Amino acid sequence: AMSPSEIVQRMYAHDAFSQWLGIEIIKVEAGSCTIQLVLREEMTNGFRIAHGGISYALADSALAFAANTRGQQAVSVETSISHLKPVQVGDTLLAVATERRAGKRSGIYDVEVFNQHNHLVALFRGHVFRTDQKWE
Repeated sequence: AMSPSEIVQRMYAHDAFSQWLGIEIIKVEAGSCTIQLVLREEMTNGFRIAHGGISYALADSALAFAANTRGQQAVSVETSISHLKPVQVGDTLLAVATERRAGKRSGIYDVEVFNQHNHLVALFRGHVFRTDQKWE
């Protein structure tokens, strides 16, 4: 069986979008994952702050990685986010995904997104469906 870290490394290796975002994997454990990115100029909106899709995408990647760490392939079915503070160019965003429910068929994860000052900038929740496919 693959370790949680091996699963996430394999997923990341095939995840062109996460690579394009510049996501870096910080920590992986069974049921959780911490990743980060640095906000670039082209990630901002008309207000010159982070486009909401960026923190959403970061949190969504953290969800995907965390949800797959137990060896069963999982896909998201419903996700939502609350944006709490604006994010500026050059800010580092850290997303911490935590397992809230690890069911046989479904899982629920919370993802907290912090900036480099440890301020909570977004709060995300994701619900995943676990398939019959195993990581091997």
